[in-house]
Amino acid sequence: MTLYFITGNEGKFNDSKKFFPNIQQLDIDLPEIQGIDSKKIIKEKIKGAFEHVEGEFIVEDTSLSFDCLNGLPGPLIKWFEKSLGNEGLVEIVEKLGNNRAEAKITLGYARNRDEIHYFDGSIKGKIVPPRGEHGFGWDPIFEPEGYSKTLADMTREEKNLMSMRKIAMEKLKRFLEEN
Repeated sequence: MTLYFITGNEGKFNDSKKFFPNIQQLDIDLPEIQGIDSKKIIKEKIKGAFEHVEGEFIVEDTSLSFDCLNGLPGPLIKWFEKSLGNEGLVEIVEKLGNNRAEAKITLGYARNRDEIHYFDGSIKGKIVPPRGEHGFGWDPIFEPEGYSKTLADMTREEKNLMSMRKIAMEKLKRFLEEN
């Protein structure tokens, strides 16, 4: 059976090919419920995927959680960033005096409608004023622990050595090899 990664993001898809060379991309506009539980979001995405095609699927949900906001925006980061911009996100953590954050990806894998498995990858870091030319979204404001570069300062190769996507994909790959 074919393994599909449902994403419209070519970069995310290319990253996944390093782990699954035969994976195929499906660019389907899936419903995305809004909430703070990544697993619920993924479950709904997978239900939507099975409305389009049968197969084995990977879907992803990305979060950026601020310590100063007790974990928000989390999965709502896309909307916070669209509303406030990266500068506005930096302003929040500066005003609240705590720039600690965690970037997280949850992958959902489904063989069928009833069997969904979840794989998390996360890295801790801090929110800093925007810098860097690579990446997208909030990459310019997230500096991982142990690095003096933001995700947007890093080349794709540097980012892929330590990214939360890499961590989650490695977990999924081990699962598939064992099952």
